[in-house]
Amino acid sequence: MRHNRRLRWAAIPIAATLAFVLAGCTQAQLHGFLPGFVEGEKPVTSNTSMVAGLWVTSWTVLLIIGCLVWGLIIWTVVVYRRRKGQTGLPVQLRYNMPIEIFYTVVPLILILGFFAFTARDQAQIEQRYKHPDLTIEVIGKQWAWDFNYVSDNAYSPGIQAQPNDHPNAQPGAIVESEIPTLYLPVDKKIEIELTSRDVIHSFWVPAFLYKKDMFPAKINYMSVTPTREGTYAGKCAELCGEYHSQMLFNVKVVSEQEYKDHIASLKAQGYEGQLSTNYDRNTNLPGTGAPEESTKSK
Repeated sequence: MRHNRRLRWAAIPIAATLAFVLAGCTQAQLHGFLPGFVEGEKPVTSNTSMVAGLWVTSWTVLLIIGCLVWGLIIWTVVVYRRRKGQTGLPVQLRYNMPIEIFYTVVPLILILGFFAFTARDQAQIEQRYKHPDLTIEVIGKQWAWDFNYVSDNAYSPGIQAQPNDHPNAQPGAIVESEIPTLYLPVDKKIEIELTSRDVIHSFWVPAFLYKKDMFPAKINYMSVTPTREGTYAGKCAELCGEYHSQMLFNVKVVSEQEYKDHIASLKAQGYEGQLSTNYDRNTNLPGTGAPEESTKSK
């Protein structure tokens, strides 16, 4: 009884200290310092809180296990260290079936648990909207991005990031105004179709806590609902050639009216319609016809 009472009294200050520490955490700290979280603001998308929850829970569990393992190692080193006057080797233990079962079963349970929660969240994030409010096609190319606003019959061609040659510019600076920019209306269900014109690319907006690869002649889908207005940096996350580091873009989450104004401005510039596959660099894919036989001189 005394032992249980001591544990109870010890648990109270520990729990109080933990609650005090957590209460003083910022949103960034509570979400594992992941991008996209600002104090007093909504998450960037409908999926970011779920991804952050999986991340924080995972590393918290692993940190606890790590502390336990480190503690056991230190305890073993201290308790079973060689004392003064001791000689020879300590008693060797070859087998301990309970311990071997324990350190086999526990990691297996952890792996299965992490897999189950990851598969559950991934299935929900990957679930396509049955009736999206907008469909947008994002096309990766060496080394820029084209955006087809499918639902609004408009498009935005992009070029790769251009170096800023201004004398006062920082080394490696780029011209921000020329970076391709994807506009998304806030609080709308958006389906993004991802494909490539040449090699494998990857569509990554760090603040969305999600990225997806883009393959030639294949369409991948990303379903997302932006929930906070703002400008978010994006980049290619798959090494795709010499200027991979300059394959940048921005995502602007704006009000519905601002989105409509942007579509109208694209059409006013002549960007009405859709960019087709005629600009794709690959012409020898299945279904495009066999290459012509070369003529050899005799």
